[in-house]
Amino acid sequence: MDKKEEKENLKNEEVQEETVDTAAEAAGAETTEETAEEPTLEKQLEEANAKIAELTDKILRLHAEFDNYKKRNIKEKAELIKNGGERVLDSFLPVADDMERALVAIEKAEEINAVAEGVKLIHEKLMQTFTKNGVSVIQTKDAVFDTDVHEAVALIPAPSEDVKGKVVDCIQTGYMLNDKVLRHAKVVVAQ
Repeated sequence: MDKKEEKENLKNEEVQEETVDTAAEAAGAETTEETAEEPTLEKQLEEANAKIAELTDKILRLHAEFDNYKKRNIKEKAELIKNGGERVLDSFLPVADDMERALVAIEKAEEINAVAEGVKLIHEKLMQTFTKNGVSVIQTKDAVFDTDVHEAVALIPAPSEDVKGKVVDCIQTGYMLNDKVLRHAKVVVAQ
């Protein structure tokens, strides 16, 4: 039995060696796979970190650009508010010059009709300047009373039925800028 036992021991040792060799081969294969995967994962991680850094930089730049845009926009609006009426006021300067010349002429004038004619011309120039800037006169003559554009300062009895509810007299001229009322016309209305 010694020989039999020896043979069995040898067989067991061979089986154990094969098992150890198989386990070592499997472990070696896993190590090879791990080492093959490690550079790939590291490379992917580096690429992802680079992409994150790039996107973060883009976001920061866009945020800075947007802040600059907002600041520039606020500055432009403030400038418009501050100097917005410059064009309109500039268009009234010739009328002011004409008024100054008229005042000087009144002092030297001997004939009142010439002065009156000069004042009429200045008034016409003023109305043309209003028109250029989108300002129009609210019509009141024979107009039906409209609370959107007229302000009744007095009511009088209507002399006839066809005048009822209409504007009889204008106390103060009203003006509109495009479609917005600048000043309501102050009127007397027949009731």
